[in-house]
Order: sequence, then structure tokens, then C-alpha cells
Amino acid sequence: MLILSEINKDWTLFLDRDGVINVERHLDYVKKYEEFAFMPGLPEVLKELAAIFSKIVIVTNQRGIGRGFMTDQDLSDIHQRMMEEITAVGGRIDKIYYCSSMDNSHPDRKPNPGMAFNAKDDFPGIELDKSIVVGNNISDMEFGRNAGMYTVHVRTTHPDIDNPHPLIDLSCSDLPEFTQMLLNAQRLEHFQRQ
Repeated sequence: MLILSEINKDWTLFLDRDGVINVERHLDYVKKYEEFAFMPGLPEVLKELAAIFSKIVIVTNQRGIGRGFMTDQDLSDIHQRMMEEITAVGGRIDKIYYCSSMDNSHPDRKPNPGMAFNAKDDFPGIELDKSIVVGNNISDMEFGRNAGMYTVHVRTTHPDIDNPHPLIDLSCSDLPEFTQMLLNAQRLEHFQRQ
């Protein structure tokens, strides 16, 4: 069971991108930065999360590359400009992992857990049993379960998913609401210890 008051600097936050950090384009891909729009409350909320988690990483399927709608360089440009806006307000993303494969059996394509294992290889201090993935799709929740981490579903694009759900530890409207729930739980825990 995910107990928000127990989360501290030992924990890692994995974030899906489309529908969590930026607005997901319906039946389309973000192919250039002009099509990229932060979700409400972002990127400022990443500053608050950076004070809580030791590592924050993005894990995103980017099949638009595999389908030829964009290139790896296009994605790199989008992510560079996204990161500039996040760091400008004091937020932090430690690394971005993406999978462009069209093959659902590719180890890095969510819901397969390869990107989580890649992050653990790059940052040996990551403990997957002290990690949370925040995503807007069931495939993100499956990814989290497959990697041995906790799951938080944000209802930005799929509000109709039943809750409780066996793959979902916590459900909330969006990343800012999750952040507020986390901050409130930690403040209450601190107050009760006084």
C-alpha cells in the first residue's frame, strides 16, 4: 500500500510525459515544440516534486518516431526546450527515457519495464520498491507493476477507468493534485510528530 507520508529523498518518481507533463494531442503526436503545451500547473509543480524525490525521470513511448512522423532529433529538440522551461522555474528532470519501437514486445516499450531498469542502471541508488510511476494510461500502471513500483493514475485523458483498480495504487485528477496530496500528507505527518 502506498503511504504518502513515508515518501522521502530515498524515493524516485517516474513520470509519463503526454497527458501528465504536457497536453496529449488526440490521435496525434507532439512532433515539434510549437505543438507542445504544458498541462495546467506545470512546470512549476516539478519544483515542489524536486524537493521531495531524489530522482525524477520521464519514461515515454514515442511511436511517432517509429512511424516516421518525426525524428529522434525532433524529439531531442522538444525535450531540450521542455527542460529549459522546467529548470527556469526551479524544477528538475534527471533524465528522459523514450522508446520509439513499434514492436510491443520490445523490452523498453511500456508496459514492458525496460526503461525502469535502464534508469536503475544509470542511477544505481534507485530502489524500484521505493519508486512511483505517474501516468494517464493503464499501460503506465502495468509498467509500474512490471517494474515493482507503486502506481498513480491521473485522470487527464481516461477518467472513465474504474477505481479501485488492481493496477492502481492511487488515483487523482492530475500531477498537481497528486503533488498537493503528497505535500498535505507530509505536513500532517510532520505536525503529528511535533
